[in-house]
Parts: sequence; C-alpha cells; structure tokens
Amino acid sequence: MKVGLSLSGGGARGIAHMGVLKGLEEIGVKPTMITGTSAGAIVGAFYCYGYSPDEFFEIIKSTRLFRFIRPALTGKGLMHLSAVEDLFNKYFENDSFEALKTPLVVASTDVKKGKSVYFYQGALIKAVMASSAIPVIFNPIEMDDHLYIDGGILNNLPVDPLVGHCDTLVGVSCNPVQDDFEMKNMKSLLERSLLMAINVNTYQNRGKCDLFLEPEKLKKYGAFDFNKSEEIFEIGYHYVLNKKEQILQLAN
Repeated sequence: MKVGLSLSGGGARGIAHMGVLKGLEEIGVKPTMITGTSAGAIVGAFYCYGYSPDEFFEIIKSTRLFRFIRPALTGKGLMHLSAVEDLFNKYFENDSFEALKTPLVVASTDVKKGKSVYFYQGALIKAVMASSAIPVIFNPIEMDDHLYIDGGILNNLPVDPLVGHCDTLVGVSCNPVQDDFEMKNMKSLLERSLLMAINVNTYQNRGKCDLFLEPEKLKKYGAFDFNKSEEIFEIGYHYVLNKKEQILQLAN
C-alpha cells in the first residue's frame, strides 16, 4: 500500500507535522511520497532527506531558527528567509530533490503568473524558500525571472501531485479555525484573515483525501508561537496515536 502525505502550511503550527510523522511511524505507517507547502514543505524536506521527526525537532530547538530572521531592506517585504537557507546549507549535504530518500513535491505560488507551481527536481533549498515566503512579511524568492511566494496562498494542501502515484491519500492540516476570536492588535487580525483565506483552498482539497487529519487542539496556537513548539509537537503526535485504528484501516 503506497501512502501519500500532504502537509499544509501554518507557521509554528506546522511543527505539529513532525509529531504526526512520528506518530505514523510508531503505528507502522510510512509515507512513500510527500507533498508540502510552506511549513509543510520544510518539514517534508527534512523528513524526506532522512532526518527523523525527533532529529528535526531537536534541530529546530537547538538552532532557534526563527531568532535569526532579520529585517529585509528591499521594500518588497519586511523580512528575508536567510535563516532557512543557512539551516538547510548546514544540514543538507546535497541541495537536490534527487538526493531525497522519499519523493517530495513542494508547492509555491508564482506571483507573475498568478498560479500554483510545483517543484520536484533540481535545487531543493530555493524551492522550499519559495514555498515559505509569506507575502508582505517575507521577501519573495526570485528564480529564473519569476517571483515566488508562499504556496499556501493558492494551495495550502497540495494533494494533486499524489493522485495516481499513491493508493491512499492523507491530508494533514494544522490550521483549525478558532471560533471565539478576539482581535488584540492588527497583527492578530492579519494572521486571522490569512488563516481564513488559506483554509478555503485547504477544505476544497480535503475532499480529494481518503483521510483528512486536523488536530483540533491547535486552535489556540498562532502562526508565530514558536516558543510553544514542544506543546505543538506533542499535539500532532498524540492526535495520530488517538486515531490509530482509523488510520490503519485506510493505510494498510
């Protein structure tokens, strides 16, 4: 049984994907192909390269990755993703999709063409950066005269590349919408608005999945709650263990 796994974006909430992958491994389910966007692309890249969920989680904690995100000066965005590039260069000896142990497809958004694009060969790091560049907050990534931003803008659950390649399609979203939102400031309103917008295309693709996983306990966490990474990781992990029987019925 070939199991395809699609991982959504979600900022800090994407750390739950590592917990989900750890839980899947423990119950005997190992994806044969992964697709991802934004945070899902980052997690997917490390996992497909050969790092275990626990190993990648330790990397995130030890490097304090997001502490190193610095203001950008170009005017196109507020920050740049050099920290992501530095991290990848340190832990990826071979910057190539072809070096991955498990096939990976990364979704991004082509700003000039206004459509979703998929990367699955060639340079890996730039593709993941292109998938993670949240508009306005981060600079867009330029490649071959194209500008790319966060893949979640148009496709936050990239299921389509799995179709025809896997027997069972599993979608994992880390963005359940809280139903008692209170606006604290403009940042919280921006985050809430973006979350609602990307969830539209997430739920459109949900119907293409044989199994859709979305840990409800992630509702109380924000996209920038990196200081709560251990809690978020554990939520993803225990969510899978609690759904063990349901998952095994579809994945075996």
